Amino acid sequence: MTNFEKLKPDQLGTLYDSFKRTVDAYPNNPALRIPKKKDRDYYPEGFEITWKELNIEVDKLKKLYKASNFGIGNRVAILFNQRPEFFFHYLALNSLGASIVPLNPDYKVDEITYLLEHSEADLFINLQSKKKVLEEINLFKSLQLPTIEIDNFHDFIPELKKKTKAKNPTYSTEAAVLYTSGTTGRPKGCILTNEYFHNFGLSYITKGGLLQFDEGKEVIYNPLPLHHANCLSISVPSTILLGGCLVFPERFHASTWWEDIHACHVTSVQMQGIIPNILLKLPFNPLEIKNKVKFALCAGIEPSHHEVFEKRFGFPVVEMWAMTETGRLISDNFEPRKIHTRSFGKVNIGVEAKIIDTNGNTLDANEPGEFVIRNSAKEPRKGFFNGYLKDDKATDDSWQNGWFHTGDSAIYDEGGYFYFIDRMKNIIRRAGENIAAAEIEAIITKHDKVRQVAVMAVPDEIREEEIMACIVLKECQQASYEISIEIIEWCREFLAYFKLPGWILFMDNLPIGTSQKVQKVKIFSKNIDPRKLKNTFDLRNYKKK
Repeated sequence: MTNFEKLKPDQLGTLYDSFKRTVDAYPNNPALRIPKKKDRDYYPEGFEITWKELNIEVDKLKKLYKASNFGIGNRVAILFNQRPEFFFHYLALNSLGASIVPLNPDYKVDEITYLLEHSEADLFINLQSKKKVLEEINLFKSLQLPTIEIDNFHDFIPELKKKTKAKNPTYSTEAAVLYTSGTTGRPKGCILTNEYFHNFGLSYITKGGLLQFDEGKEVIYNPLPLHHANCLSISVPSTILLGGCLVFPERFHASTWWEDIHACHVTSVQMQGIIPNILLKLPFNPLEIKNKVKFALCAGIEPSHHEVFEKRFGFPVVEMWAMTETGRLISDNFEPRKIHTRSFGKVNIGVEAKIIDTNGNTLDANEPGEFVIRNSAKEPRKGFFNGYLKDDKATDDSWQNGWFHTGDSAIYDEGGYFYFIDRMKNIIRRAGENIAAAEIEAIITKHDKVRQVAVMAVPDEIREEEIMACIVLKECQQASYEISIEIIEWCREFLAYFKLPGWILFMDNLPIGTSQKVQKVKIFSKNIDPRKLKNTFDLRNYKKK
């Protein structure tokens, strides 16, 4: 019986409790590993720490946080840029019942300000290189939000003025608030508990079929950011439960991918669909056939790449589906797989799913509709997120008639396999980032030369989708390349680089419905590629950091 199977799920307690069980079981096993990267401004020679050594660092911080009155009800925002010290703080805070709010280091002042204010963070853990950002955030002046630096930490944590109640955190205690893009513009904060993280990890490592894990021996490689659910909600709890090792570079590097896989003794990989596309375009590397990878878990691999990838690199790619809110994944991990389609498999234990129409009626096989899921009829929300922070309406809207509405269009066949069609929500999926069109529209609308704007996704051969802004200029303004550059530079002041429009199309007008809202579905006729229209400007080269 494995370490995590000795207890029932609701007996697992906090992530810190599972961490301590792993420390006892595998003290000398590597827990975290970062590959070498000569030009990185931290650990250029790489980094590795055992579970025993990690425990020492965590317990140091636990004592400091406890002495400073942190506990249940407190939130700590962390902007950390993939640094391993993140785990020291995360697990220390989790041991006391305090919650973390991970921030994307590419966020700009306005975005950071919103998340800090909305989450009501009690402490901000920042990077030394972001000092100038702090100076621009008025929130620090008005709320006097205490700050420490993750890369320049001197064993001092500001004491909270208000003491928390001395309670022991449990399975149901909030562990994190992870912000995910919504359709209303600003990101929504998903409240995530210890149960949620355990459930997500267990849903992965107990799948079976092609997803076979060896406790105490697994080395999971995930090049996706820790402030995303793919890594934070799946890889991290899986590693803790297994007593394995998590390998996490600062980002995906195609040029060093196989060197990292080889040097770090990787046994399994997690990735997004953009990564196989890029790896297949690389010239042959002798290390690619010497890997020890048993499988890759991937969301959204292009079907035409699937078989080619597996034959070239020698391990299966298991397609999966998940959302930050769901606390579980669905995967195509049993043969025969549907690798030439967009199937993401069948439901397993802990998941019930179906396809419904716009009236909520259950649809039959091969009828497209919205994909909805739940844990079970008796406990539909068990293991899911606890709701959207300060947004009960959005939470209620996402749960209807006991089912979580994913906003994804899908079908299923007679064999019970589900197939992804498209996203029903107004979300753009660019290189693994979920981007709300409304958030970008709100920024562009403020430009003094813009009258109307509609932001949407257009295809991209590398990044799956790219952002296009369809803009109606104010009278007396003429469409030009110069104005398109002016607008994108305006956006750069407020938005992370990946949210900037890659294409700008100037139009005479946008279709308006009776509700006075832009009807995006009517902007272009079918079979029209807006990237090729007159007055369309390619700005993708301006999206670089």
